[in-house]
Amino acid sequence: MPTSTRFAVTVHILSILALHDRQPVRSEYLAASVCTNPAVIRRLLCKLSDAGLTSSQLGYGGGTMLAKPADQITLLDIFHLVEDPNIFEMHRTKPNENCSIGRNIQEILLQSTTKAQQVLEDELAKTTIAQVSKEIQKLSKQQN
Repeated sequence: MPTSTRFAVTVHILSILALHDRQPVRSEYLAASVCTNPAVIRRLLCKLSDAGLTSSQLGYGGGTMLAKPADQITLLDIFHLVEDPNIFEMHRTKPNENCSIGRNIQEILLQSTTKAQQVLEDELAKTTIAQVSKEIQKLSKQQN
C-alpha cells in the first residue's frame, strides 16, 4: 500500500521558500525542483495559504513566500495539514464478532498503533522548517 507524497513535497516547498528569505518564488520554479506539474504545487500552496503558512504576491516578480517564520513551522504542522490524521486504518468492515480474533483484533491493534502514531507525532513536532533548511544548506555545501 503506497503512502502519500504530499508530506515530502510540502516540506520540499516550504524549505525552498525558507531558503529564499521572503523573496517570492513562482510555482513553476517549485514544480521544477520537485519534478512535478505546477498544478500539483498550486494545490498544496492553496492549503498552505489557507493555513496561514504562506502568502502570495501577485503580478510581475510575484510568487509565494512564507507568511510565518520557518522556525515556527514544525513537520507536525505540515503532517496534520496535508495527510490523513490516522496513519493506521482498521478493517473497512467490522470483523466477525463470532470469531475470537475478529472480536478482539481491533482493540489489540489500537494499543500498538496509537502508541506508534504518538511517537511519530512527537518526533515530527521536534523539527522545524528552519532546521530542515539549515541541514539542506549544510549538505549542499559539503557536496560542492
